Amino acid sequence: MDPIKKNDSGAAVEDVQRRLVKAGYLAEDQVTGTFGAETENAVLSLCRDCGIEPRAEVDNAVWTKLVDASFELGDRNLFLRVPFFHGADVRTLQEALSALGFSCGIADGIFGVHTEDALRRFQLNMGLPTDGIAGAFTFRALLHLQHSWKGKDSFSPVPRLGFARAAQVLESNLICLFGTSEFTRSVAARMSNLALATTPASKVTSADSLLVAPDESMYFVQILVGNEKPASTVPTVDFVDEESLPDRVGQALMATEGHQRRIAVRLPEEGWEDAGADRSAQHYAIVLLDALCSGLVIAEQR
Repeated sequence: MDPIKKNDSGAAVEDVQRRLVKAGYLAEDQVTGTFGAETENAVLSLCRDCGIEPRAEVDNAVWTKLVDASFELGDRNLFLRVPFFHGADVRTLQEALSALGFSCGIADGIFGVHTEDALRRFQLNMGLPTDGIAGAFTFRALLHLQHSWKGKDSFSPVPRLGFARAAQVLESNLICLFGTSEFTRSVAARMSNLALATTPASKVTSADSLLVAPDESMYFVQILVGNEKPASTVPTVDFVDEESLPDRVGQALMATEGHQRRIAVRLPEEGWEDAGADRSAQHYAIVLLDALCSGLVIAEQR
């Protein structure tokens, strides 16, 4: 392309200026169609921020960086391809995923394999098709959760609930826990027993001891292990990174709004470290019940 430089005017200059506005380097009222001192300073700032040699004109290198910088999340579908997608929208996606507990490494604005993996895990967590494509449904889910990631540098675990707050949550939410294998049924039963030990008024029960017909207000939480599949297509939370587990459970619960209140939690395997079956089931039950209580609070507050 022919360089666009100072004192040039016309549609090409206006296009450059509008992209500079979108990227945050110019004010809206500085879009004049004439390449003046304000536009020159904006281009120099863009060069410095993008790590290229500063220049007072828009050549091929500057234009590429300007296009990248002017993309906003949702402007285009993002997925793994060669050459990789790169730009401000990719960086925003990476920052959002990391803040929500789905780490994709350094937010470098390049859609690589780590970003695709984090995106797929987020989609699974939200009950979306796990196609690795950031499209309309994924953007809608991220927009719904923007209060949890916008303006945040990285993931921060929620503080643990106090005893009284946990009891209040258990007393105010109808929850049915179930599994389809001996081990997952044991985890579900132990979670129910722990809830009753916390407060005799707990409304948490396992499917094996459910004595009343469920209604629309009841949450169903299926415990999976290994490669087990949920009973239906539902938000599925992977039991990894225990610090972010409450947040991811909360996100899954929010994804059920307006739908059946069903989520699943997938355990990596029946064994936990070197513990036997009973100790492993008890460990998972304690961590999952704590995450479920915190997740319910997150879902209620947001």
